[in-house]
Amino acid sequence: MAITTTDRALLRLLQLSSVSLPVGGYAFSQGLEYAIDQGWVTKPAQVESWTQQQLMLSLARVDLPVLRLAMDAHSLGAEGWLVELNELILACRETKELRLTDTAMGEALSRLMRSLAIPTPFSRLEEVSFVVLFAITASHWQIKYETAALGFAWSWLENQIAAATKLVPLGQTQAQILLGQLQPVLSDAITQSNSVDQDDIGAGLPAVAIASCLHETQYSRLFRS
Repeated sequence: MAITTTDRALLRLLQLSSVSLPVGGYAFSQGLEYAIDQGWVTKPAQVESWTQQQLMLSLARVDLPVLRLAMDAHSLGAEGWLVELNELILACRETKELRLTDTAMGEALSRLMRSLAIPTPFSRLEEVSFVVLFAITASHWQIKYETAALGFAWSWLENQIAAATKLVPLGQTQAQILLGQLQPVLSDAITQSNSVDQDDIGAGLPAVAIASCLHETQYSRLFRS
């Protein structure tokens, strides 16, 4: 997968995918906290497997295809298509927590987009997916899909490994090793996402859904539910 970008687009991508972007992705574990609490994930190799499966079986099948199509829709000025994609991806969120992760981050990004004068077809009262708004912002800043997808997937991965670092716990060095081991999977997920049409978008990870559901009633939590 060859990725090229201009210096300005690269800087915008770094801004959009930075952990300092005030959207609150660090506040959610997306089921990982419950999985660790129950002993499903206790070692670095299990963190790698858990994360890799989500990248290939969830992000590559839902988030990244929606990102690609939403960028196409924005470039065409097809607001109705953007609304349709937003409804689709929110319907793919299997639990209240996973939907909250998406819409809470979306709400925060929407506020930031208004401050940066980036228009969207959505009202302030609507629930909007972070993925769709990320796509609109990336398209507005003329970032190519493969580049935007890499930034989006990297941001997701970094948040998951940061959560695992606190919860397993992992040492900082081990976390960096995991990030290095999982980097090739990002490219694989992006490549796979290119072959997913809108009618084929969808994923099923029962253990993640169960962990996300039960996280809400977990005795003690560091992350939002």
